[in-house]
Amino acid sequence: MKTLIYGGRVIDPANGLDGAYNLLLEHGKVAWIGTEVPDADETIDATGKIVTPGFIDIHMHEDPVEDGKIRQCIFPMMLRQGVTTAVGGNCGGNVHDPVDYLNIVDRDGAAVNVALYAGHEYFRIAAGAEDIYGGSTEAERQEMEQNIRAALDAGCVGVSFGLRYVPGADKEEFFRAAGCCAGTGKPIASHVRDDADAIFASIEELIEAGRTFQIPMQISHIGSMAGFGQMEAVLKQVEEYQAEGLDVTLDCYPYFAFSTRLGTPTYDPGWLDRYHCDYDVLEFCDGKYRGQRATKETFDEVRAEFPDCLTVCYVMKEEDIRLAFRHPAVMLGSDGITDNGRGHPRCAGTFPRFLSEFVKKGDVPLFEAVKKMTVMPALRLKLHQKGHLSVGADGDVTIFDCEAVRDRATFADPALPPEGICYVLMGGEVVLKDGAILRDNCGKSVRT
Repeated sequence: MKTLIYGGRVIDPANGLDGAYNLLLEHGKVAWIGTEVPDADETIDATGKIVTPGFIDIHMHEDPVEDGKIRQCIFPMMLRQGVTTAVGGNCGGNVHDPVDYLNIVDRDGAAVNVALYAGHEYFRIAAGAEDIYGGSTEAERQEMEQNIRAALDAGCVGVSFGLRYVPGADKEEFFRAAGCCAGTGKPIASHVRDDADAIFASIEELIEAGRTFQIPMQISHIGSMAGFGQMEAVLKQVEEYQAEGLDVTLDCYPYFAFSTRLGTPTYDPGWLDRYHCDYDVLEFCDGKYRGQRATKETFDEVRAEFPDCLTVCYVMKEEDIRLAFRHPAVMLGSDGITDNGRGHPRCAGTFPRFLSEFVKKGDVPLFEAVKKMTVMPALRLKLHQKGHLSVGADGDVTIFDCEAVRDRATFADPALPPEGICYVLMGGEVVLKDGAILRDNCGKSVRT
């Protein structure tokens, strides 16, 4: 089957392309790109549209496994945004053994291609260190290392950490797990240990691990870590590390509020002082107070009785997020997580919102925005067949209307699909047209 995409403006930052080109896909790959109009079995008229490599979400939280099958909820949300490859296992957490998860994707398919980090906290709990505030024994650390190395050997793209969520994991434990990436070329990605005014020392801890083992580093969702007035200084800090020759990049989502579960250490005593706020900055996403702002009484009640309740916290500064996206080291990542469609709108709106809110308003040129959504995450994770339209690359393509694209998901209705995503192709096959999913099982595992 030959599919020709013609008439569009092709933007492929990996190859420096931005212009009127036609694209031919065959046998699931990019077969040709140029200005002629070759014969094809199927054609797609992209006149007036933008044609790019399929978007890659470098930071999201994958769907759960139930009875040996993936219960797809967020993966279809990813696809509707133009995402063709989603990277889960972030913040130290896997919902299931990551290697088995990838095997399930290959057996059953998924709405998007799936890559996974090996999550430190997942393997910590599997080794028996279940108390997030407690330490780990030498035997547990050895088991963690053994299992993380096995996951990396089986194709996990790197090791992720959620040091904020595991206060009991000391520096030695962190370094032992991070060291599993030494010699592999695979990165460590971290929700670092602390945020706000403590962000600088927390980033230095991550950098020290990268420096020690000579491994790439990814600082996760920097907006929700330094979006409280620290962004300018943090970006300068990162530039100093890069000048030293260290391989460090960041990701960010295009919203001005963060989301996490109420029972996490983020909301341990002291959080009000850290964010200089009161309880009413917090909104419950589930349960009997869903959609309501917190009071001290409801906060205490829900934290005690429903610690898994997702929350949204409105404390981030808009100017910090806009500053982050203007920086060349910052790529786009949704940090998407959902409980049956409830949660933060980033799970359904990140990529269209980035285009409508940050590109159209002049923070980021379109070419650079596409770069942050395609080749940057592909290079960071060594996804050699993704993120570009070179001949031989996987036939993952997103076509969107730059004028019409916008997110519709809101904090009140976070699962609403976006507008303006015209076509998505995976492996050369049309899987979404005008926002409607045609196939939700074309996704495969992506292993490195």
